[in-house]
Amino acid sequence: MRVVAGRYGGRRLQAPKGDATRPTADRVREAVFSALGPLDGLRVLDLYAGSGALGIEALSRGAGHAVFVERDRRALAALRSNLAALDVPDAEADVRAGDVRGALRTALARGDHYDLVLLDPPYRLAPALGAELTEGLVGLLESGARVVAEMDRRTPLDLGLPTMFDRRYGDTQIRIHTFP
Repeated sequence: MRVVAGRYGGRRLQAPKGDATRPTADRVREAVFSALGPLDGLRVLDLYAGSGALGIEALSRGAGHAVFVERDRRALAALRSNLAALDVPDAEADVRAGDVRGALRTALARGDHYDLVLLDPPYRLAPALGAELTEGLVGLLESGARVVAEMDRRTPLDLGLPTMFDRRYGDTQIRIHTFP
């Protein structure tokens, strides 16, 4: 797995061993970020971050800051290793160990706001998470923010937000939502 483009383009990323984390395929990341366009200075929230491939791709393409939320020990170790290997400045990346619900509550209490949210929850849990994630994100999204959701096409994640992009890549489905 590699960073597709930008300042870290071509650099390798580690993924945790085992099947608990399923990194987004390079070709899918390329399609997503092509659809998103310029990311200059955006504040990014990468939920269910895993190895950090999506958030790192955003930083590589010009995002100003990314917050990575992950609870799995092995995924956190790979994420931290990837950030260190790429020499990502501390001012650009924040790793938060813990569950997404808690991270959303904490971000709301702190008054954090994001321009881009990257969601890649465990496929089997996705159908049950839509309403909860939407509710948790609404107070954190800037006007015009986009939410990228990766899911298995057979177990969709319904966020109830307007969709600007909806594509399938094999069994993987990507939706990009907009926030008014």
